[in-house]
Amino acid sequence: MEIIVRAAAEHELHAAATVLAEAFAEDPVLAEIRPPRSGEHRVAVLGRLFAALIRAVPERSSAVDVAIARDRVVGAAFWQAPLPHRGGLRAFVRQVPELVRVLGIAGGLRALAHLRRMERARPAAPHWYLAEIGVSEAVRGQGVGGLLLEHALDRVDRRRQGAYLESSTPHNRRLYRRHGFADGAPLTGFTSAAPVSMWRPAVDQTVGPRPA
Repeated sequence: MEIIVRAAAEHELHAAATVLAEAFAEDPVLAEIRPPRSGEHRVAVLGRLFAALIRAVPERSSAVDVAIARDRVVGAAFWQAPLPHRGGLRAFVRQVPELVRVLGIAGGLRALAHLRRMERARPAAPHWYLAEIGVSEAVRGQGVGGLLLEHALDRVDRRRQGAYLESSTPHNRRLYRRHGFADGAPLTGFTSAAPVSMWRPAVDQTVGPRPA
């Protein structure tokens, strides 16, 4: 099956959000922020959340890549361009009404607290931030996540910039290490398995992330 990775078109953003929702349906950190509820369609609920997060960041300050197979979005990655610190908090505030509808007030406050913890752990050096990446269940294990990373990191390397992410699972960290990321410190303040910060330096720099 041929997989094509490219920048998402505007009409593909909803499908990208749905793929991310499917991929994160059982994510432990997201379950802390928005616990599953009996009888709900978890992917539909989280799809609204990811769509709001994508809309929150202006196009000039972000990049959404999609993996396409048979004219269908089967993978997505959402990156934030190098920004001053607290950029994520500003993006969060822009979508407060929709986020409250999805998360509720308590969930919104939990999300804000988690976001503050993650912002404090981010490196001082300018960097691209991988906010979310996910692959449809139908194509997992076929290298789609790696193709999405390669596509984005080629862009990052051409600009001689660093890249940063947090990862909640050992399985995903193995993938990121294969693409040049190194483990940093676990983030504190989470009741589930703590996400681990991961840093990939620019091609001509050696600075690493600040301690979490």
